[in-house]
Order: sequence, then C-alpha cells, then structure tokens
Amino acid sequence: MKKIICAAAVLTVLAAVLVFVGCRKNGGEPSVSESAADGTLSGEGSLSPVEIIPSGQEESSAGEESEPEPESNAALAPYTPSNEIAGKDELSEEFAYLAGLDTAQVPWGPGKNFDSDGRPTACTLLQKKYGGCSADFVRVGDEFDKKVYLTFDEGYENGYTAAILDVLKEKNVPAVFFITLPYAKSEPELVKRMIDEGHVVGNHTSKHPNMTTVSPEEGYDNVAELHNYIKENFGYEMYLFRFPEGAFSEQNLALLQKLGYRSVFWSFAYKDWDPENQYEPAAALEKVTGSLHSGEIFLLHAVSKTNAEILGDVIDCVRGEGYTFERYEQ
Repeated sequence: MKKIICAAAVLTVLAAVLVFVGCRKNGGEPSVSESAADGTLSGEGSLSPVEIIPSGQEESSAGEESEPEPESNAALAPYTPSNEIAGKDELSEEFAYLAGLDTAQVPWGPGKNFDSDGRPTACTLLQKKYGGCSADFVRVGDEFDKKVYLTFDEGYENGYTAAILDVLKEKNVPAVFFITLPYAKSEPELVKRMIDEGHVVGNHTSKHPNMTTVSPEEGYDNVAELHNYIKENFGYEMYLFRFPEGAFSEQNLALLQKLGYRSVFWSFAYKDWDPENQYEPAAALEKVTGSLHSGEIFLLHAVSKTNAEILGDVIDCVRGEGYTFERYEQ
C-alpha cells in the first residue's frame, strides 16, 4: 500500500527562511507554503459502538512535468437538491417511536488503526453497523475507489472562508460547508456564494447542542429551524447533516433519517479548530495528506488560518496520488 508523507525542508539564506512543503510521491515536486505558529497534536477517539436496528489546466510546456488534471468543470456546476421535511405536527407518532430508542452517546473516533486499504478500521466498523441508518463515517464500495470528499465545519466566521472558496474555485474542487443558524444569518453573502459556486451547504443545527442531550422534539427544532431558514432565504433544501461534536445516539440517527437527511461523520480530522493553537503549515500538510484512502471524508474547520494557507497544496498532493474530489450528492 502506497503511503503519502509530507515533508518540510528549511533553508536559511541571508536571514530569510523559506519553508518548502511537498508530497513525497512518485514524480512529486515540493510546493511552497508560508510557515506559521506550531500547533499541538490532537488525541484520537475510541470505538465502543452500541447495537441499533436500521430503519427501513492549462497544458504544460514540452519538457516540463505535467500537473495533475483537475476534475471536470461539472464539479462546481450549480446543484439544487430536494429534501422536503415534514412539519412538526405531522410527526407526533414518529416522536413517540423515537422516544423509545437508545439515547446513549456512542463513543467513537477514527483512531490509529487502518485496514489493508488504508481506511481507519473504527470507521469501517461503524459504517457496517450504522450505514443502513443513512450515516457515513467513510464511503465504502467500488464506486468510491480513489474518490475523496472535502468538508468544512462553520460554527462562526473567522475571516478565512472567502479565501477557501477562492482556492476551491481556482482548483475546481467541490466541498461541503456545514453551517449553523447564526452563521447563516450573519454571513448571507458567503452562504450564497457557496451555493452559487456549486458547493453543498449542510445542516450543523440551529444552536449547536450535543444532540444526545435533547429530546426528539428539540432535535427536530434544531434541524428544521435551520433547514427552513435556508430554504426560505436561499431557495436551497439541505440534505446533509453533521452532528455537533460528532456526538450521536441511536435515537439521533433515526430522527435524521426520518427527516430525509444523511448524517456525515468523517474518516480524517485533526486539531485545527482552535485559532490560538494552529499547526505550522508543513506539519499540517503532512497530517492532512498522511493517510489517504478511497472514500475518505475530510473534516476541516474553516476558522483555521493554517487550513486556508495549505488548502491548495493539500489539493495538489491528493490529486497527485490519483484521487479525485467529488461532490457529496444525494
């Protein structure tokens, strides 16, 4: 199994320091990235799932090395999904059923163990157990061979989303942006740009609670309030959901499935959410591209200065290994 390692070489010339960041791959050339404050490695999650029952470019000149070809322009074509969720009054019987399901939070995390295809074994086990409940921890199957999915969580705006969108547009890469209701209300131009430029806007709840701590009715309110606001103000019906903190229960998965949502977790994440404790770009690039696998779901936080800086290099490294970035469609 081919592995990717990203490395940095620091050259000091007349008191100027240049940090070269590249992907150690066959025929790969290092790219350039600015250095930033060092970050701290995050801990890894554990796996102890519970049982549930699923319900029903420009061409290069001669003699120059060719750059990886970007995906077709269709990757960022406008996309208008459909997901009409039921009103709260229509779901009284459903709420009664959901109240009887297990509310225990399922401990999980991608962990440090990988299968022969490079996928976190915790994620493949979770996918086998909960995939029938419209949940994705990693995308499994031949149809996902050498395909990866880029997702960003947007709890609040920290000034980097526009730059991230610029890079995605330049590289012709689709992404999912999971937003909250306060974000949608405070950043309408950015939300509109996400939609207009062919990205997927996902539901990250209206109030960002740990969903295992609220009733089915409260959970519905957190999903429906944001869903309806986006539909009324942007003409867009959300269909992907990400649990705040990644915290979920059997009851939660069943609720989201009944609302026509697919719950999207992740098979890669790192400690990028603290603006005051950011990885140095070289280390971040190595971390993000260090365990590529088919069906990978990247979780990045758009509040990260480092993520905005290294995104172009991440895309080039991933493509250089023969992977394509896909839009997360219904």
